[in-house]
Amino acid sequence: MALNIKPLSDRVIVEPAAAETQTASGIIIPDTAKEKPQKGTVVAVGNGKKDEPMTVKVGDTVLYGKYAGTDLKLDGKDYLIMREDDILAII
Repeated sequence: MALNIKPLSDRVIVEPAAAETQTASGIIIPDTAKEKPQKGTVVAVGNGKKDEPMTVKVGDTVLYGKYAGTDLKLDGKDYLIMREDDILAII
């Protein structure tokens, strides 16, 4: 998916995964009790810092901190824009 937005320096745009609607044991989770997902797919990547190239690339599935990033809404979809340092792991 191509976005019309290009992050600057070491920032990335992540599309969060959908929140879980059911537990492993089959209990349905109501909307008010759903937790914010901590996993998502990278959809846009900046150029990186002068001395450090970017580690992540578009299409990577990543884990990030619970309160990482800034919420962003584009074309009716929710995204997070965050620094590469906020990403904990590539899956």
